[in-house]
Amino acid sequence: MIEELIPKAEKFNYNFAFIDEGAKKEIRRKLLKAIAIPGHQVPFASRELPIARGWGTGGLQVTMAVIGPEDTLKIIDQGCDGSVNAINLRKLMVKTTGVKTTFDTTQATVIQTRHRIPEIPLKEGQVLVFQVPLPEPLRHVEPSEVETRRMHAESDYGLMWVTLYEDIANWGSISIGAGYPCKVNGHYIMSPSPIPKWDNYKLNQAECLYLFGAGREKRIYAIPPYTDVEPLQFEDKPFSVERFDGLYCIRCGATDSFLDEIYDEETGEKYHVCSDTGYCDWRMENKDE
Repeated sequence: MIEELIPKAEKFNYNFAFIDEGAKKEIRRKLLKAIAIPGHQVPFASRELPIARGWGTGGLQVTMAVIGPEDTLKIIDQGCDGSVNAINLRKLMVKTTGVKTTFDTTQATVIQTRHRIPEIPLKEGQVLVFQVPLPEPLRHVEPSEVETRRMHAESDYGLMWVTLYEDIANWGSISIGAGYPCKVNGHYIMSPSPIPKWDNYKLNQAECLYLFGAGREKRIYAIPPYTDVEPLQFEDKPFSVERFDGLYCIRCGATDSFLDEIYDEETGEKYHVCSDTGYCDWRMENKDE
């Protein structure tokens, strides 16, 4: 399969993984800095790609910079391998690299994701690349870029805590649904991309490497393996995740995964399925074991 695809890339004069080697070198240098300072946003020169900004250009550039001919790639959108975003980004990567692709989380060395972390725990040697629309967690409390940089440097997060307190005062709980802010390595507050709160605990002390790319905002940041990541919470209002009590996936029967609701227009009934299609397929294949 690889041998068939690589000549296609040569035919159309694509560089391996599309972007030029100088761009890859710059992104890799910024990634090294981001890994050395967990949670810190590192500016980078975001390149033009044959997709619109806001459709995953940051994550795609990070993937293009780190992927090699021997890697196996998996791309998911909201946990699904078959969505429009995932399919088209996968086609671009295959056309310009010829690398193997998979729907199996355990077989992938590089995984690019939009808004989900796979249910199957990732291991050492695996890299999860996030597509990030808004990397600055303080943007809704402080519009000035200069000021947010100062706040991060000094760990001055009082405005963030006040905002969370006002949420509780007004609604009885923190209303943030996706992209719940986290403290990384005891210092920086970080946006984990719009993942559901269900996935936040997967960031803490993970064995894999997490890389975050925001193309429109031109920022890169990272969480190295075995790094402490804590969701912001008050002692009397602890962090809580989405609950699916009494619900299960109608396909594989899972009760321990993040579920999506499906409405059947013909019957008027509501069903639930695993958001992570790779996990659902894995459970189906291993039902009898």
